[in-house]
Amino acid sequence: WIPDIVEKAKSLKVNAGVVAGTDVGPVIDSKAQAELSAHIERMKKDATLTASAAPSDDIGNFVTPHAFEIKNISQLEKEVFGPVLHIVRFKASEMQKVADEINATGFGLTFGMHSRIEENVAFFTSRIHAGNIYINRSMTGAVVGVQPFGGEGLSGTGPKAGGPYYLLKFLHERAITTNTAAIGGNVELLSRAFAL
Repeated sequence: WIPDIVEKAKSLKVNAGVVAGTDVGPVIDSKAQAELSAHIERMKKDATLTASAAPSDDIGNFVTPHAFEIKNISQLEKEVFGPVLHIVRFKASEMQKVADEINATGFGLTFGMHSRIEENVAFFTSRIHAGNIYINRSMTGAVVGVQPFGGEGLSGTGPKAGGPYYLLKFLHERAITTNTAAIGGNVELLSRAFAL
């Protein structure tokens, strides 16, 4: 499967989204680009580079896709939002350890898994703490109103975007209580006024 990743990376076209045939567009802004570039440079020192795409010639916030094999999940210090794939090899007997390491990161936006073994799918989906779990599909492109989207832990956003409680996220509930008697008001007189 590693040769497949290498070949796929070589075939990726990094360019503006409006250009036909583009596989990977720019990241959101120059800050994200700088953070991803720094992460890639760190991975080049601390991990094994498995594959990378051809860089873009275009000026903009482009990040060349990379794939790295890392020794363990704890090498990832924060969420990485960009075209960087991290590969961790493990034995079937270590699945609980892997699930524990994933959960120990504290991040839980999306977990993706490709497997034809239903027992393995059931194992991870019952243990991983993530707001979105995708099995045998792309991990991006949730459609608001169809696939509610939101994470847990350090990736938590509260109600999922597109979910039944999403609008409540924009409301602020406040209670204001005044002790009228404490400021010299006549509570009995005021209650009669409101009764009229």
